[in-house]
Amino acid sequence: MGRREELIEVYADDLKKKCGVTPDLDLLTKVTIGCGPVIYDADASTVASSQPGELETVKQNFLVKKLGLNDGPELDDAIQKVIETYGASERNKYRAVVYYLLTKHFGKEAVYA
Repeated sequence: MGRREELIEVYADDLKKKCGVTPDLDLLTKVTIGCGPVIYDADASTVASSQPGELETVKQNFLVKKLGLNDGPELDDAIQKVIETYGASERNKYRAVVYYLLTKHFGKEAVYA
C-alpha cells in the first residue's frame, strides 16, 4: 500500500470516528488527490482552524476557486459547521477531511466526477 492510500485510510477513520460520517471512499480518494502534494507535508496537510487567515485560504482557494461557489457569509458558516463537526478542540484537522466535508455540505461532488 502506498503512502496516499495509507493517508486515505487515516482520513476515512477520522470521518467515521471524529465526524460520525460514513465516507464515500471514491469521493474521499478524489478529494485527497485534488489536494496534491500538501497531504505529505505535516503543516500543510492540516487546517489551523483557530487562524482566521487559514480559514480565509480554505474559503478562497477551495470553496471559491475549486468548487466555484460565490463568496458570502454562507461559506464562513459552512466552514464553521465543518470545524464543529470535526471537533473544535481536535488538534489535527486534516485538510482532505475538511475539504471532503465541505464538498458534501454544498453537494458539489460533481466537481470530482
